[in-house]
Amino acid sequence: MSRILRLNMTDNSFDWEAELAAYAGLGGRGLSSRIIRHEVPPTCHPLSAANKLILAPGLLTGTAAANSGRISVGGKSPLTGTIKESNAGGLVSRKLARLGIRAIIVEGQPAARNFSVVRLSQEGVEFLPAAEYVGRGNYDTMAQLRANFGEHVGMMSIGPAGEKRLAAASIQFGDQQGRPSRAAGRGGLGALMGSKGLKALVVDERGTPPQLPMADPEKFKAAARQWAHLLVNHPVSGQALPTYGTAVLINIVNDAGALPTQNFRRGQFEGAVDLSGEKMVELIKQRGGKTKEGCHPGCVIQCSQTYHDASGKYLTSGFEYESIWALGAHTTIRELDYIAQLDRLCDDLGLDTIETGVALGVMMEGGLIAWGDGPAAIDMVKKVARDDPWGLILGNGSAYVGQALGVSRVPVVKGQGLPAYDPRAEKGIGLTYATSPMGGDHTAGYTVATNILGCGGKTDPLQKAGQIELSRNLQVATAAIDCTGICLFTAFAVLDNPDALPCIVDMINARYGLGLRADDIVALGQQVLQDERQFNRDAGFTPAHDRLPEFFKEKLAPHNVTWDFTDAEIDQVFKGI
Repeated sequence: MSRILRLNMTDNSFDWEAELAAYAGLGGRGLSSRIIRHEVPPTCHPLSAANKLILAPGLLTGTAAANSGRISVGGKSPLTGTIKESNAGGLVSRKLARLGIRAIIVEGQPAARNFSVVRLSQEGVEFLPAAEYVGRGNYDTMAQLRANFGEHVGMMSIGPAGEKRLAAASIQFGDQQGRPSRAAGRGGLGALMGSKGLKALVVDERGTPPQLPMADPEKFKAAARQWAHLLVNHPVSGQALPTYGTAVLINIVNDAGALPTQNFRRGQFEGAVDLSGEKMVELIKQRGGKTKEGCHPGCVIQCSQTYHDASGKYLTSGFEYESIWALGAHTTIRELDYIAQLDRLCDDLGLDTIETGVALGVMMEGGLIAWGDGPAAIDMVKKVARDDPWGLILGNGSAYVGQALGVSRVPVVKGQGLPAYDPRAEKGIGLTYATSPMGGDHTAGYTVATNILGCGGKTDPLQKAGQIELSRNLQVATAAIDCTGICLFTAFAVLDNPDALPCIVDMINARYGLGLRADDIVALGQQVLQDERQFNRDAGFTPAHDRLPEFFKEKLAPHNVTWDFTDAEIDQVFKGI
């Protein structure tokens, strides 16, 4: 039986409760957002005891469904003040599902800044002192956790940034090799975890049955087989991503004129070829790394990798397009090894790579670091751990850096740094940035799939036509997918194959003995967005916050396009939802 586990960090107590009626039938982002909507005061300070950290596996997590091992992490964002869901891979989600845990609600707050490690297993819940881990980076923390609890465990932890409650702090999840390379990065949820005094969570599912109960095992097996077939036979999820990782997008988006360069001044980077997935794979092969691996068990896309330095020594893994862009083209750093060092530092200190890269660009904008200076950027990130004032400013994100330096060109929406697509040359993603309940977020409604990659049809990314509907529909679809625990990169196959969505519905029905239809999944996505938008309204957010910065009215080379949506047009995105 699935249960909800409440961890009270005020007195290190816990309570198990049956699934409440208001939370029935939900998983992943849908469950996380519903709990926040019902239990977190919208106007509370994000770092106060009133906020709650939610961990929720998806509806299909723990099953044999391909790419279903993602976890949703939620709370009121310390970075944006909005509701937040951040999605990650790793082992924790599957192991929680195997233990029958529908969600974990971390609530309360220790009186002093004390930290605990919580271990979950068949034997129960243990609160353990965290003294030997506090102050250590995520690499050392996870190595010690594996030494203490075994290499089989799932782990999530915060680094020094989370301990310091910095608003750009991430929560890192251990990958299949125990490295902290998978992140719930966006929104500063590592600061929320730090405010709860939770240094790490360790999950040990040994002793659980080998399979989760199925209402219709044969129907599930057939649907899961078809689902995996659809993924491995799609040109994006089955070929491009496994071959070059998400960094395959560097050259593609650069060619489209939508790769933000030097703090969103241009849409193309002259050094893009040096940062591309093709170049990354070339170096990985030369240095004895690994070109593809899954971020969690059951992944058939395998878009992660292991990147070594020039001496052949492990440097980082999960080297993603967004990170390479933020730490590279955005700052005009063109040496992939410098970017890899920055990526590792962010994983170790527990910092969102997108927010950190955007913040470094704002520092360059303000003259604190020279454009393209990789060593200076590396030294600046290291200052986060040293309590250097500039390190603490950096760790609080792009908007905070802009305020500290008096910079007006700060690419944020609702206080969150914008990702790796310029909204003037990819207008649909601009609408998603502006209207997502999460702040500037590309994953909330990834219009790039259609506008640039041609999945699910083709629209012109330089034109306004069709973009409102595209952003709306993909935000609804994404909210629904995030409820299942399925990786968002499966969306390419879903958009192109009419059998894919019914396949997901069949797996959910076979798992739980339900009679859902495709329309019910769409309604689920709409309900998630309704919960999130209502929380934000209650927190004081209005349509006036759904806007891009003024500088996007500048013309963007090479297409000389501007952000030309009116406020009234932007406000149409969620019409009827």
